[in-house]
Amino acid sequence: MAKTKKESSTTAKIKELKGIKPEKITDEQLNKVQKTVNEINKFQLEIGSIETKKHQLLHHVAGLRDELTVLQAEFEKDYGTYDINIQDGTINYPKENGKADKKD
Repeated sequence: MAKTKKESSTTAKIKELKGIKPEKITDEQLNKVQKTVNEINKFQLEIGSIETKKHQLLHHVAGLRDELTVLQAEFEKDYGTYDINIQDGTINYPKENGKADKKD
Protein backbone atom coordinates (compact mmCIF):
# COMPACT_ATOMS: atom_id res chain seq x y z
CA MET A 1 0.00 0.00 0.00
CA ALA A 2 1.36 3.44 -0.96
CA LYS A 3 2.06 5.89 1.83
CA THR A 4 0.37 9.24 1.79
CA LYS A 5 2.44 12.40 1.90
CA LYS A 6 1.52 12.94 5.55
CA GLU A 7 2.52 9.39 6.54
CA SER A 8 5.76 9.72 4.60
CA SER A 9 6.70 13.02 6.24
CA THR A 10 5.70 11.66 9.67
CA THR A 11 7.90 8.60 9.15
CA ALA A 12 10.75 10.82 8.00
CA LYS A 13 10.30 13.06 11.08
CA ILE A 14 10.34 10.05 13.42
CA LYS A 15 13.51 8.75 11.80
CA GLU A 16 15.06 12.21 12.07
CA LEU A 17 14.25 12.42 15.80
CA LYS A 18 15.72 8.97 16.39
CA GLY A 19 18.90 10.04 14.57
CA ILE A 20 18.31 7.71 11.65
CA LYS A 21 19.69 9.16 8.44
CA PRO A 22 18.21 8.33 5.06
CA GLU A 23 20.12 5.75 3.06
CA LYS A 24 19.08 6.94 -0.39
CA ILE A 25 17.77 10.00 -2.14
CA THR A 26 14.23 9.95 -3.46
CA ASP A 27 13.46 8.44 -6.86
CA GLU A 28 12.49 11.90 -8.10
CA GLN A 29 15.83 13.35 -6.98
CA LEU A 30 17.68 10.40 -8.52
CA ASN A 31 15.89 10.89 -11.83
CA LYS A 32 16.73 14.61 -11.81
CA VAL A 33 20.41 14.08 -11.08
CA GLN A 34 20.67 11.28 -13.67
CA LYS A 35 18.98 13.45 -16.29
CA THR A 36 21.30 16.37 -15.51
CA VAL A 37 24.46 14.24 -15.66
CA ASN A 38 23.29 12.63 -18.92
CA GLU A 39 22.70 16.06 -20.45
CA ILE A 40 26.18 17.19 -19.39
CA ASN A 41 27.72 14.06 -20.92
CA LYS A 42 25.74 14.53 -24.13
CA PHE A 43 26.90 18.11 -24.58
CA GLN A 44 30.50 17.29 -23.68
CA LEU A 45 30.46 14.59 -26.36
CA GLU A 46 29.07 17.10 -28.86
CA ILE A 47 31.79 19.61 -27.93
CA GLY A 48 34.42 16.90 -28.48
CA SER A 49 32.97 16.17 -31.90
CA ILE A 50 33.02 19.85 -32.82
CA GLU A 51 36.61 20.24 -31.58
CA THR A 52 37.67 17.23 -33.68
CA LYS A 53 36.07 18.77 -36.77
CA LYS A 54 37.74 22.10 -35.96
CA HIS A 55 41.12 20.36 -35.70
CA GLN A 56 40.63 18.72 -39.10
CA LEU A 57 39.62 22.04 -40.68
CA LEU A 58 42.65 23.81 -39.22
CA HIS A 59 44.92 21.14 -40.74
CA HIS A 60 43.21 21.61 -44.09
CA VAL A 61 43.72 25.40 -43.93
CA ALA A 62 47.40 24.88 -43.05
CA GLY A 63 47.79 22.66 -46.13
CA LEU A 64 46.17 25.27 -48.33
CA ARG A 65 48.48 27.94 -46.94
CA ASP A 66 51.44 25.73 -47.81
CA GLU A 67 50.09 25.44 -51.37
CA LEU A 68 49.77 29.23 -51.56
CA THR A 69 53.38 29.63 -50.41
CA VAL A 70 54.53 27.31 -53.21
CA LEU A 71 52.51 29.31 -55.76
CA GLN A 72 53.96 32.57 -54.45
CA ALA A 73 57.49 31.15 -54.83
CA GLU A 74 56.67 30.19 -58.44
CA PHE A 75 55.35 33.69 -59.16
CA GLU A 76 58.43 35.25 -57.55
CA LYS A 77 60.67 33.09 -59.74
CA ASP A 78 58.68 33.66 -62.95
CA TYR A 79 57.69 37.33 -62.56
CA GLY A 80 59.99 38.76 -59.89
CA THR A 81 57.03 39.29 -57.55
CA TYR A 82 54.18 37.35 -56.05
CA ASP A 83 52.00 40.43 -55.73
CA ILE A 84 49.14 39.32 -57.97
CA ASN A 85 45.58 40.65 -58.18
CA ILE A 86 43.57 37.51 -57.54
CA GLN A 87 40.48 38.97 -59.21
CA ASP A 88 41.93 39.44 -62.70
CA GLY A 89 45.50 38.05 -62.57
CA THR A 90 47.24 41.43 -62.99
CA ILE A 91 50.82 41.40 -61.77
CA ASN A 92 51.58 44.31 -59.44
CA TYR A 93 55.26 45.00 -60.09
CA PRO A 94 57.33 46.90 -57.56
CA LYS A 95 57.34 50.71 -57.97
CA GLU A 96 61.00 50.97 -58.96
CA ASN A 97 60.40 49.31 -62.34
CA GLY A 98 56.67 49.55 -62.84
CA LYS A 99 56.65 47.86 -66.24
CA ALA A 100 56.58 44.27 -67.37
CA ASP A 101 59.72 42.86 -68.94
CA LYS A 102 59.06 42.52 -72.65
CA LYS A 103 61.76 39.84 -73.20
CA ASP A 104 59.28 37.32 -74.55
